[in-house]
Parts: sequence; C-alpha cells; structure tokens
Amino acid sequence: MKRVVITGMAGITSLGETADAIFTQFAQAKSGIRYMPEWEIFTDLRCKIAGPVESFQVPKHFNRKVTRGMGRVALMSVISAEKALTDAGLLNDPILANGETGVAFGSSAGSVDAVAEFGSMLLDQNMGKMNATTYIRMMSHTSAVNMTVYFGLKGLTLPTSSACTSGSMAIGQAYEAIKYGKQTVMLAGGAEELSAAGTAVFDVLLATSGMNHQPEKSPRPFDTDRDGLVVGEGAGCLILEEYEHAKARGAKMYAEIIGYGSNTDGQHVTRPDSEMMGRCMQLALKDADISADAIDYVNAHGTSTDQGDIAETQATARVLGKKPISSLKSYFGHTLGACGAIEAWLCLEMMHRNSFIPTLNLNNIDPQCGDLDYIVGQIRYINAEILMSNNFAFGGINTSIIFKRI
Repeated sequence: MKRVVITGMAGITSLGETADAIFTQFAQAKSGIRYMPEWEIFTDLRCKIAGPVESFQVPKHFNRKVTRGMGRVALMSVISAEKALTDAGLLNDPILANGETGVAFGSSAGSVDAVAEFGSMLLDQNMGKMNATTYIRMMSHTSAVNMTVYFGLKGLTLPTSSACTSGSMAIGQAYEAIKYGKQTVMLAGGAEELSAAGTAVFDVLLATSGMNHQPEKSPRPFDTDRDGLVVGEGAGCLILEEYEHAKARGAKMYAEIIGYGSNTDGQHVTRPDSEMMGRCMQLALKDADISADAIDYVNAHGTSTDQGDIAETQATARVLGKKPISSLKSYFGHTLGACGAIEAWLCLEMMHRNSFIPTLNLNNIDPQCGDLDYIVGQIRYINAEILMSNNFAFGGINTSIIFKRI
C-alpha cells in the first residue's frame, strides 16, 4: 500500500479565492450569503438568497480557444486546479502527461446555460440556441474532461457526479487510486455553479431557507431556529501525491490522507439515515486503523436542514463521542458538488493555523442534535493532529475522509 499526501491546494469561494482572504473574513464573522435580486423573476421561488462568487476573474491566458468548451463550472474547476498545481510545484511538470497523473473531479451537473439550450429545442422545437459545445458544457463530467484536455493528463479519469458528495468522493477515489498503485499524482475535488434552478431543486422539497430579508443570518446549522439550506457555488482542488514521490522531489506536504469510507443508505432517496452515516465514519476509522479517540476535530456536512442536522450529529456523537465540530456551510451556503473539496481544503488550513472556525449563526443548539462540542462564537485554537471531514448526499451516499498532520 502506498501512502498518500496532499502537496497542493486551491479553491474559489464567495468569501475569496485564497486561504488568507477567506480566513480574514472568517475572523470578522462575515457571511458569503447575498440576496439575489435577479431571481425575483421566479415568482414561485421561495428562497431568493444564495452564496455567489461575485469577484471571480478568468485569467487572461484563458482565451476563447481554451474556454470554448467550458461553462462556468468547468472554468472554476480548471482555474482552481491550475492554482493547486502551481502550489504543488507541478504545473507543466512532465509527470502530468506521462500517464502517471489522473483526475478525480465532480459536480452535481454541468452548466445550466447549456441545459437551457437543449431545453429550448424541446420546448420551442428550435435548435437555434445549440452549438457544437452545448453538450460538452452540459455533461456531468465536463469539469474532469476539460481538466484532462487543458493539462494534457493521460492517466485515470474518475468523474464523480453524486450530488453533495461529488467533491469528497473524488478525493476519496483519488486517494485509493494512489494507495493501490494505479497513479502517482491525482488532481481531486469538485465544483458547482450557482443557478436559480439549483435552488429550486431544494425549494420544491421545502428544504430551503426563507430568510430573504436577512441573508447574512442564514443558513443556521444545528440551531433551533434553522429553517433550511442556502445554495452556494465555488470550486476546490487538492493535489494528491504518492508519499515517496513527493519526498524525493522535496515537495511540501500539507497532510496525509489516512482513511476514507463511503457507503449507501439503500433506503430512501432524500431522507438521511443516521445509522448508515455512522457506519460510513466507522469505515473511515477502520481504513485509517485508528480509534475514534484519535479524532481531534470533525468538519460537519451541516446543511441546516431539520432532518439532516439531527441525523448527522447523532451519528457523529454515537461513533466519535463529544468531539469539536463545526460547519463551514454557515459561511458559503451549500456549494453542492464543490462542498467536500472546499471543506477539505479549508480543514487543512485550519489544522496548519491551529485555528478552528465556529459555525456562523449558531446561537441556540437544537437539543435534538447530538451531544457534541459545537464550536460557536469565537475561533477555537486546537493543536489538532487528525481531522475527519464528512459529507452526505441525495441517494443516501455517504463519505468520510480522515486527514493527518505530517
């Protein structure tokens, strides 16, 4: 078995595109949630707040020839990957094109504009809005494919499109690809672009927040007064590398991935199953060959839904005991396919800064939630060695990743 380390990280969020910028916002308890006036045209849409990336800039070297097959989600994916490869010292390295490097990357879907182009054909019986790139921008593996083309990757392509676990599953599958000797380097993560349709998915399930008049006060994971999730957007990319290869080239190593677990509820498409969530965490602990006592902090999925928060926290408390825990979705909203990657990136930043971010808007802990050490109010300073990051998705798909300081 090979050891797997993280040698590069980057991301794009509604609070910034660098860790320093984001942590400055964290320290000021700033929220990335905004009212979306452009959504007022959708009169039936109950939730009109979201976490948009408003300052996203496409680098000048991404010319029309490069971007013609990329929608917004693919653009954010490729740009975050380029930054992560630069951070790892691997951008333009020969290993990217010799078959030893692959990609595992996911999103819930492709670009919504491209979906609308196909929709126009079906609704208006007119193909005038379609072009040769429509499907490329729409397909669920648009991010992974555009990354292989842009960087010239010749190794494995593992596209993950599993809703809210797309990013975390990609990291887990990339870890296993290196652990079992199939690849030396993997680009791993997830992305999602914001759309009113993405919010409508949850709005029709009555799972979204209605706090349109106070966007900065929502979402409120684990709080008695939470009223649903808020959708966001962004991207996150980690560069995973086989330990001996990273060591030989003198690479910096942010952390080692020591455990990954994934399973499926097999019972209901949208209702979370606390027992299977707990079993997923146990699978990760078993893979890492550690006990629950070794976990120093848990990054929760923490979407701010009624059933989800209760099921997740009860499972966490049952399996791990009273651990420090917080949810970064309280700042960015639910970035869907990106959340597992963004949260993994920022978890490792928290570890290296010894600064663990509180859950925003958590004023009154719901007594139905599990008995955990909820980080609230102020940044918590913890000298953590081992972290667990959990994500759970529609379809009952569960993931748990364990990171160790190196």
